[in-house]
Amino acid sequence: MLKQCFVRGCTRRYIQQRLFSDESSNHAFDRAVKVLQRDGIARAQRAWRESGNDDIIDYDYFRLEIGKRLIDRLDDIKREDGFPLALEIGAGPGVLHRLICSDDAIDGEGGIGGIRKLVQIDSSDLMLRRDEDIPVEGSERCGTYRLNTDEESKMPFPDGTFDLVISSVSLHWVNELPRLFDDVKRILKPDGCFIFAMVGGTTLPELRSSLVMAEMEREGGVSPHVGPFVELSDVGGLVSGAGFNLPTIDVDTVEITYPNSMVLMEHLQRMGESNACINRRPRTSIDTFLASACLYDEMFKLKDEERLTTNEEVEASVQVIYSIGWSPHESQQQPDDRGTAQQKIGDMIEFTKVDES
Repeated sequence: MLKQCFVRGCTRRYIQQRLFSDESSNHAFDRAVKVLQRDGIARAQRAWRESGNDDIIDYDYFRLEIGKRLIDRLDDIKREDGFPLALEIGAGPGVLHRLICSDDAIDGEGGIGGIRKLVQIDSSDLMLRRDEDIPVEGSERCGTYRLNTDEESKMPFPDGTFDLVISSVSLHWVNELPRLFDDVKRILKPDGCFIFAMVGGTTLPELRSSLVMAEMEREGGVSPHVGPFVELSDVGGLVSGAGFNLPTIDVDTVEITYPNSMVLMEHLQRMGESNACINRRPRTSIDTFLASACLYDEMFKLKDEERLTTNEEVEASVQVIYSIGWSPHESQQQPDDRGTAQQKIGDMIEFTKVDES
């Protein structure tokens, strides 16, 4: 009965959001569906936790791992006054806030990065407030405020509000990334920092290829199942195009092991990472689903490099792109004026005569 009520409620809210949505037809993702997916997962995770069951799996493990790597990069930025006021885009259940509170800033004021106040925003209010009743160790170092707002809409903050804007593995579901980056630059103070980690284009190639082969064989066509993520080569253009200075980019490939592909797909769903492409099929047949699972388990078994053997576990690869950009300020490094060079590159090159004999 509760499940039926939940489904009817989601359907009714989905229809309302779609009727009054101004989403462009060229968008890749259905934001209304993504919010419903994450709301449902947050509701279920909270219920599991409150049930007192000790066997509950923590599906935040990937977000936690990437959050640690992102906070390590933030901690490497040495700034005299730190970043007192910060904004997190796509905060989810508050993983970054817990990591920021886990240690003091170098000068003893604020959490990691010198953050003393973190504003968390997310389009899913239930996910944003999922763990708000759980005490955060070290919360006296960095206070927080949660705000439910759509990341694709203009953020409700005045120009030049924040010292830092940070985001961890949430930007890959945003349709209008250039508009979002422009808005981030607007709300940053001069010499403010924008640091983020996002899922890149070569994510889950194993699952993508398994589903393509299964659909081609069983249904004679292909539909999107793994979202079209931003390519590494495009991130620099996004950051520079929004007007950020001194952009830096690096990339990780994270390999995760699962007992089989069924467990992988279950974890993706429980993380709130189910398919939300606009042109997705409403339903994948059981036949295609089982075929893709069998292909995955056969083709992508985990290899033991020492014994040169394989076992029954499978691998999943996730590309994570990290980037840092700075809002313009006169104190930043500036290129010399054109024409002020004192030497020619040609004068610095030594030519070696090749003996053709």
